Amino acid sequence: MKRALLFAPLLLPLPACAGTQANDGPSLAKRPVEGRFDVAPPAPVVAPPGPLPTDLAGRLARWESDGAAGQQAFAAERSVTASLVSAAAGAPVASERWVVAQQAISRLTAARAPVTGALADIDRLYIERSVDEQVDGLPDIYALRDRLADLVSTQDAVIEALSAQLPG
Repeated sequence: MKRALLFAPLLLPLPACAGTQANDGPSLAKRPVEGRFDVAPPAPVVAPPGPLPTDLAGRLARWESDGAAGQQAFAAERSVTASLVSAAAGAPVASERWVVAQQAISRLTAARAPVTGALADIDRLYIERSVDEQVDGLPDIYALRDRLADLVSTQDAVIEALSAQLPG
């Protein structure tokens, strides 16, 4: 008898469960109110960058002229350096011709200082304005930065090619 009383509480909930299964429960289908939020949120409106501020126009013009001057100086040194490197191509390391060619490559590298300096300055300006979220003029700044970076990349390739011709 005591055993039957122990299982009696377990038998009571069973009819309740069986009763709900016989009845139709609530539908799990999507209700009309649930589709209300299925719309994409509107895209945030971001104003395009404005024109270049007047205080920056002079700096960009100066950096552009520095880049042009550096490119002219590089071009002038390039032919001299190329002939000296060609003359030292078969010379042993630390010979007179080799040293003269290495010095010419150093002068060629120094001749492009205005370009690399302008690129460093414009990189700094671009980063500062991006961090401060000052977007006015960024397309102009980036366009000049891109031109200067292309010049430096081309000059790097020339210097590497000349340096590769020398032993050691």
